[in-house]
Amino acid sequence: MTADLMLTIVSCIGFMGLVAFVSWWQTRGRVDTGAGYFLAGRGLGATFIAGSLLLTNLSAEQLIGLNGSAYGYNLSSMGWEVTAALATVLMAFFFLPRYLAGAFTTLPEFLSARFDEGVRRMTVVLFMLGYGLVTIPSVLYSGSIAVLKLFDIPELLHLDYGTSLMLTIMVIGALGASYAILGGLRAVAVSDTLNGVGLLIVGVAVPWLGLQALGKGSAGAGLDILLTNETQKLDAIGGPTDPTPFATLFTGMIFANLFYWCTNQYVIQRTLAARSLAEGQKGVLLSGFFKVLVPLMMMIPGVVAYHLYGPELQSIDLAYPQLVRDVLPVYAAGFFLAVLLGAVLSSFNSLINSAATLFCIDVYQPWVGRAVPDAEIVRVAKRVGLIMTLFSLLVAPLLQFAADGLWQVIRIFTGFYNIPMVAIVVIGLFTQRVPALAAKVVIVFHIVAYGAFQFLLKDFLPVHFLHLYAILFVLEVMIMLAIGYWHPRSEALPVRQAAEVDLTPWAYAQPCAVTLLSCVVALYLVFSPLGLVGNGSSLFAPLLLSLLALNALFWFSWHRRLASAREIRA
Repeated sequence: MTADLMLTIVSCIGFMGLVAFVSWWQTRGRVDTGAGYFLAGRGLGATFIAGSLLLTNLSAEQLIGLNGSAYGYNLSSMGWEVTAALATVLMAFFFLPRYLAGAFTTLPEFLSARFDEGVRRMTVVLFMLGYGLVTIPSVLYSGSIAVLKLFDIPELLHLDYGTSLMLTIMVIGALGASYAILGGLRAVAVSDTLNGVGLLIVGVAVPWLGLQALGKGSAGAGLDILLTNETQKLDAIGGPTDPTPFATLFTGMIFANLFYWCTNQYVIQRTLAARSLAEGQKGVLLSGFFKVLVPLMMMIPGVVAYHLYGPELQSIDLAYPQLVRDVLPVYAAGFFLAVLLGAVLSSFNSLINSAATLFCIDVYQPWVGRAVPDAEIVRVAKRVGLIMTLFSLLVAPLLQFAADGLWQVIRIFTGFYNIPMVAIVVIGLFTQRVPALAAKVVIVFHIVAYGAFQFLLKDFLPVHFLHLYAILFVLEVMIMLAIGYWHPRSEALPVRQAAEVDLTPWAYAQPCAVTLLSCVVALYLVFSPLGLVGNGSSLFAPLLLSLLALNALFWFSWHRRLASAREIRA
């Protein structure tokens, strides 16, 4: 074993051991109850919420995929990350207050309270099938592939590819399951936050070192090359042939992000665990600011790789691994590997924890028909987590034999349940007389209609799948409202009020939301023909200054308003 390999392994184990120790210290004695295991005792603060949301959302395959897209095309794929800021604002102001007001543990529990047990069962089936058959195994597999590509594990350990893949999957699965099964949601959130700090360090270090390499030792010279040569690579306004056409940002992208950030159980679970509405809003909005930084951390390195290597790499997915191997110092390799594993573990253990939560709250408790003691519910949750882990470890290696069709399968399957979930939750939150029948009709309608578009009509009606999301969302909302109009509930059914935490909003939530959305607009101005692409435009500076002035004016007026309110209370 070489000295470099030994240093990499020791430093990796050292950082991961530190994360494990802090996670254990923060969770000891706090996971013996159902609320402690599933919702961290409803005691998560903004920092842990934001850190866990960030790491749950970002994984190793995104480091490779987003940078590869920037290397092969341009920055258009940043739309998936940056526009999520809008969804985080909607979550903070419209969805989260209502979820916390009802003290819900899972989304199906909310749907049961608003509609009926039938809707709850249908959505649980959709979630569990999605997690068990596709999402968990694919996260485990794709994360393992990312580790293999970045560190060339077969050559490093002198093993064949299949053995290396199996070993990587087993290690990631065992580590991720230990957090989710033994420590519950709090251990997941604490480890995610610590790994999130590491990811931010790596996210800044790699592009900086890449610019230094591009500038022959000077990051400034490298930045000058980046901003003046082949600036079409910096264009975020995607055309029809780009990976993410700009028009999709205003149609299906909105609803894809709404599903992920506002209704997807394994993402929203840490917000349901907030110790107050104010802390939840801070955490959600802070995660939105981190999402705005993603293009700088996870796409600019791909553009740097293009300038360093040209279009000569065998695959666009090799851009980030090649850059990391060339610019990262040997002494930092172990830390980077630990952060990379942490990013993969985050998505995996969050899914395992949420699957156990869904089963216990929405299947086991209704099935036994009695109040389940805390010790029993935690014991069942751990067994479910173990079963899901073992199943994923069996399925994930098999995906290597269907790698060419893996991403297509994931995209198609997710499309079967994401849009009806958003439509049903929106109608459930903002209406009181639409009956459960409407939700059931929409679920069946969506599965049939989406399946028809994907498998029968795709050649005749070639609609981008994100546009299809928007079309189906509008149709399904109209169907539910029509059923509610013709066959309304006999009496209004508002959202349950059973809050267990303080529901006072964060005083600075609104100005922070305005600044967050302004950052999204500013980012698109910068990475467009108005800004850095081509020769730019004379409108660029006035537009940015106007945006800055509007923010300053809003913050000033908001501060004045808060000061006046304090004087009145005094």
